[in-house]
Amino acid sequence: MRRRRTRLRQRHPRRRRRRAGLTLGGLLIDLDGVLYVEDEPIEGSAETVAAIRDRGLTCRFVTNTTSRSRRQILERLGRLGFEVAPEELITPAALARARCADAGHSRVALVMNEQVKEDFEGLTEADEDVDAVIMGDLGEAFGFPILNQTFRQVMDGAELIALQKNRFWMTPEGLALDAGPFVAAIEYATGREALVVGKPAAAFFELVLEGMGLEPGRAAMVGDDVETDVGGAIEAGLSGILVRTGKYRREFVERSGIEPTATIDSIARLTALLADDARWR
Repeated sequence: MRRRRTRLRQRHPRRRRRRAGLTLGGLLIDLDGVLYVEDEPIEGSAETVAAIRDRGLTCRFVTNTTSRSRRQILERLGRLGFEVAPEELITPAALARARCADAGHSRVALVMNEQVKEDFEGLTEADEDVDAVIMGDLGEAFGFPILNQTFRQVMDGAELIALQKNRFWMTPEGLALDAGPFVAAIEYATGREALVVGKPAAAFFELVLEGMGLEPGRAAMVGDDVETDVGGAIEAGLSGILVRTGKYRREFVERSGIEPTATIDSIARLTALLADDARWR
């Protein structure tokens, strides 16, 4: 059984200017908190996506959601009025599978909701003698038994792979813990750093840009999370546009030390920003 360790530095970048002379060619758009909150579309979001497409911009819809499978996310987007092709939706699962292939991991523990496991076909799910533990979101099912089992698996040598490490997310009832705090608990207990494959990992943005055929300076990320969306994008060389919807909280933005390229009230203001600001022409 091969064991590899990959350490990923988490940095909080400040504003990085787009390189002069490069026209905006595409947008990476977050889902939860930007286009919708649970099953409620954010006002003007569907119209904005349509307008962006009419402008000729390439779109990718990028999410750290690990409580639903790709199939379920696509179904929700369609139900809420967003026309998104399967190849336009990017989730962390593809990067996790690629990591397992590169490292020779075949037996894995999948710490996530049952419906998400369909995105990991080809890997053997097991509880003992595992090569890697892949952590996603378990919601209220997170508890001592599953966390302690994960702790023991990592202590026995399994690589800890986190689909994402978001602190919290917005639900109709208010803010709720995301997978990040539980990943952090395993890191603290084991003394080992998780390989985070979703936003803000540089490899995530590189994969998306490669599929879009764009250099980082010709793309912008639109999100409600100043750390994973905006900070990760800026660190990868993209522009980062922050929306004041979803999980946005001014105090977290100030505390992060990250300066977004632009901040707008909601995605409904995006077309106006692109039209009025010379940086986007």
